Amino acid sequence: MSDIAPESAPNESAAGRTKVPAPDERNESPIEKLDRNWMELLQELRVLQTGVQILAGFLLTLPFQSRFETLDDYQTTLYLANVALAALTTALILLPVSVHRRLFRLHLRAALVSSADRIAKVSLACVGLLSVGTSSLVFDVTAGRAAGLWAAAVLLAVLLILLVYVPSRLRRQAEREN
Repeated sequence: MSDIAPESAPNESAAGRTKVPAPDERNESPIEKLDRNWMELLQELRVLQTGVQILAGFLLTLPFQSRFETLDDYQTTLYLANVALAALTTALILLPVSVHRRLFRLHLRAALVSSADRIAKVSLACVGLLSVGTSSLVFDVTAGRAAGLWAAAVLLAVLLILLVYVPSRLRRQAEREN
């Protein structure tokens, strides 16, 4: 049996793509929707946490390398800014879980999901900045200041396209199709 629905199936769009049910077509109660949103947010935060842990772990090993002593003031400042940003980002990613523990059984799931959504967006921005800063530091140390600045600028532009422009465009496209 094929996984592809026949052409006349009502759940297909004109382009032949299977339509995802609109949020109001899920037949879920408001609390079920909040529970689903909470679980989706937790999964996204888990992915973010892994990336931050890898970057933070990398940064924390650098002072123990013999070449670390040769960093100039700019590189040391950039390094420390990255370590601080990694710690802040880790705290942000853990915040929704901490808040959940404090609000557990108080029937405040809507506030929890709403705040966790905002925290996840800020965390994404922090992970992007951390990636830019860490890449800039690595390029600066290995290829020079100009290479470090170019790496930061290019990666920042790529991240803005991937994390801001692409989702915005997909959202507008989905709104036009509905």
